[in-house]
Amino acid sequence: MPVVVVESPAKAKTINKYLGDDYTVLASYGHVRDLPPKDGSVDPEHGFDMKWEVASDSQKHVRAIAEALKDDPELILATDPDREGEAISWHLEEALRKRRALKKDTPVRRVVFNAITKSAVTEAMKNPRDIDAPLVEAYLARRALDYLVGFNLSPVLWRKLPGAKSAGRVQSVCLRLIVEREMEIEAFRPREYWTVTAELATPRGQTYAARLTVLGGKKLDKFDIADATQAELAVQAITSRDLAVSSVEAKPATRNPAPPFMTSTLQQEASRKFGMGARQTMSTAQRLYEAGHITYMRTDGIDMAPEAVHAARDAIADRFGADYVPKSPRMYKNKAKNAQEAHECSRPTDMTKDAAALRLSDADQRKLYDLIWKRTLACQMEAARLERTTVEIGSRDGQVGLRATGQVVLFDGFLKIYEEGRDDAEDEDGNRLPQISEGEAAEKRDIKPEQHFTQPPPRYTEATLVKKMEELGIGRPSTYASIVTTIQDRGYVRKDKNRLLPEDKGRLVTAFLVNYFRKYVGYDFTAKLEDELDDVSAGERDWKDVLDRFWRDFSAALAETSDLRISEVLDKIDEVLAPHLYPPQEDGGDPRACPICGNGRLSMRTSRAGGAFIGCSNYPECRFTRPFGPPGMEDGDEIGPDGKLLGHDAGDAITLRKGRFGPYVQRGEASEAQPKPPRASLPKGWEPSEIDLEKALLLLSLPREVGPHPDDGEMIEAGIGRYGPFVKHGKKYANLASVDEVFEIGQNRAVEVLAQKKTRGASAAKPLKELGEHPENGGPIAVMDGRYGPYVKWEKVNATLPKGTDPADVTLDMAVKLVAEKAAKKGGGKTAAKKPVSAKKSGGAKKSGTAKKSAASGGGSTARRKAAGG
Repeated sequence: MPVVVVESPAKAKTINKYLGDDYTVLASYGHVRDLPPKDGSVDPEHGFDMKWEVASDSQKHVRAIAEALKDDPELILATDPDREGEAISWHLEEALRKRRALKKDTPVRRVVFNAITKSAVTEAMKNPRDIDAPLVEAYLARRALDYLVGFNLSPVLWRKLPGAKSAGRVQSVCLRLIVEREMEIEAFRPREYWTVTAELATPRGQTYAARLTVLGGKKLDKFDIADATQAELAVQAITSRDLAVSSVEAKPATRNPAPPFMTSTLQQEASRKFGMGARQTMSTAQRLYEAGHITYMRTDGIDMAPEAVHAARDAIADRFGADYVPKSPRMYKNKAKNAQEAHECSRPTDMTKDAAALRLSDADQRKLYDLIWKRTLACQMEAARLERTTVEIGSRDGQVGLRATGQVVLFDGFLKIYEEGRDDAEDEDGNRLPQISEGEAAEKRDIKPEQHFTQPPPRYTEATLVKKMEELGIGRPSTYASIVTTIQDRGYVRKDKNRLLPEDKGRLVTAFLVNYFRKYVGYDFTAKLEDELDDVSAGERDWKDVLDRFWRDFSAALAETSDLRISEVLDKIDEVLAPHLYPPQEDGGDPRACPICGNGRLSMRTSRAGGAFIGCSNYPECRFTRPFGPPGMEDGDEIGPDGKLLGHDAGDAITLRKGRFGPYVQRGEASEAQPKPPRASLPKGWEPSEIDLEKALLLLSLPREVGPHPDDGEMIEAGIGRYGPFVKHGKKYANLASVDEVFEIGQNRAVEVLAQKKTRGASAAKPLKELGEHPENGGPIAVMDGRYGPYVKWEKVNATLPKGTDPADVTLDMAVKLVAEKAAKKGGGKTAAKKPVSAKKSGGAKKSGTAKKSAASGGGSTARRKAAGG
């Protein structure tokens, strides 16, 4: 009876339904081996020999598979149909052979399917193959490159640039995109222009809007009306003339649907329509795929299987009628150069089932499936037919001309079900015009001039960043989400209103790399390297040749930086960023002259926390500082090393500052008499940009005396602690619902809240998010709010969420993994992964004890381990 291995328990559960009792289905729980984060894991001196290590939490899964093979000596590797899936299969076979769980004559077969349906799985089982060696070699080359860059470049950053955390082969290029976009925005100078719009009426009294396009007999360009004076002259020119319709032109137009989803377009549309990040989108799509609802979600392909096209056309006819089905199927051609990434598009496995028919309980899955289903059906529907009308209106002397545009949908076609979102504003007029005839008079009802300013390029969202990476050829479907996530986790980039902004550290790292390792953060170089890796996967290039060429030049670049001093690096970065940091002054003065002392010179400095700022060379006599960036940012959200002055109270300066644990307000300065001046952290939800003197004084006044408790006369206090807002009576604390209550709560209400705390102790806490039953062991899993932050709870196991994870983004799969890791650390306790997912009980599988620490655990600091991951 063959042993079938897949990546996840959810996928194993779905496949098990189709294969039945004739197979033992086990999960590997992702990659089972990786390079240990220490020197020598990739050895360029000996043919790039790579030393692999089975991760401590993977030991038990490999052991379970080995035990199952004692009774069923046939292995079928059914991991995902891409490079990562091929690598997992290869690692499993290698690890099992090392354990001698596979004999020389043990059959090992590889099967792939693009969808987890009965027909796809059954067909795959009939057509096994060997592991694809070129695909594995492409993985090995990519993993070695990421290790060599991360493990060698990151220590250079630590030594030369205080506060920097890591660099990666692709993450650093991605960070450069965000930093350069921000510099474009900061360098942008808006230009004023005006438009004039008239409200006109037909002889029948129906109104419509028309924009001025001709003035003084000349066609207007965008900036021709430059200010209010010129706009007023334009209004007078229209007002003083009679207008008539000179032409009416109606043209038919068609609008075709967008192609079906591939990875990048799915991430972009989920971001536009739902505000979902790349990681959240892929995690949700993964669950839909593993449940058998959609085809594989990591793909560069937009073609559809012929049977899927026919199924979609049948579903369209059934739901909307034959008019919505084009005469011939729509064919979409793949643009991907790399065949291994160009699987079929991401589409539903059953075209007849909409989201309601699947009865999905998870809201994210429901939304994403609905999006995929609608896009897939739309791509095979008839085009929308429109009529676009242009009306030209002018004065008899030809000095003034206006234009009105509109369109009407004659047949909605694919718009019946779906319309693609846009990243930019609509540039066409969708208004419907009244009946207008050539030669008729146009009565002037109102004329409005409107001021405009040109806008800087927009900051990237995760979706538009992925789109840009795709355009440049940087990254691949399997890496987009992790790259975008990594630069945020490293603290190089933050997300604000769904837009990505570079932090000081991100700017400095980019400036350093562009100056000292320009080639390796070049867009063309990175894209070319990706193409070479694609050639390896296609069997057209030797993977070690790629590594050898890269390492020869890269190691030389590393050697050139070995003698650099920190001061030298900072001076160089200061010089490189000078046009940005010290732009020319309008009065022709020295942009580096200190505005306070007059004779000091401004230069870039770094703080102990790793941030950067601009300071005076006469420090500490002159304490002038301003945020890292061009002048004029002092009133923004940025906070200098000596804080942002909010005002004075009782002779003390009240400042807003940045500390290790976040922003805080402070009264006065540290001195020998008062080494620790009064401070108060900003509560959750209070943005630094919103803090003024009044709010700062409120925080510094805490704890606030509410009034004496009626039982003993002891004072009740309200304040904000590490666990949020509270009221306190003696040693008894009770949480308050909001920060505002700290400043508003009265004596009676405080007594009531404290009394309620006594009776609430025994009641169960309400989950932040219920995730459902544990897929293997049963029992509810939920996200809870704890004293130390949100955590996942399953029975007696509590697993803290990783830093920066939004409780709303936690999925069941993510929670199961966190619980399993926590349980494994506890050792003897009940584990969340106590048995492998199997179609039958694995006869010889033993209960795993506490996993021993791998050699990796002692092989370097946390930062160094992160760096090795690239």
